[in-house]
Amino acid sequence: MGRSFTVLYAAQGGGGAGSLTPILMIALLFGVMYFMMIRPQQKRRREAEAMQSALAPGDEVVTIGGLYGTVTGVDDDTVLLEVAPGVQTRYARPAIARVVSQAERAEEPAAEDADVVKE
Repeated sequence: MGRSFTVLYAAQGGGGAGSLTPILMIALLFGVMYFMMIRPQQKRRREAEAMQSALAPGDEVVTIGGLYGTVTGVDDDTVLLEVAPGVQTRYARPAIARVVSQAERAEEPAAEDADVVKE
């Protein structure tokens, strides 16, 4: 009887620091998941939104379905693509996967040129 009491006492005695370990492991797991999965996904989403908001007529794009086309018109929520000569289709902005080539855009004058002193 003396031996079983010692074993039970040893099993119950080490609970002070051991109860904190599972909480720390769960916190560490959530931290790793945030930095390995959630943060990169948010970064890709922001980059895609920036690309889709910068679309302009003349850009050659690829849709998420793999269709190549040239942007002919841009609306708030939609993009008008010319997929063949005379054939235009309308797509939602999020359906644009990537820009293959951008159209030549006119350069805006630099801020230094705008502040010309008139005498």
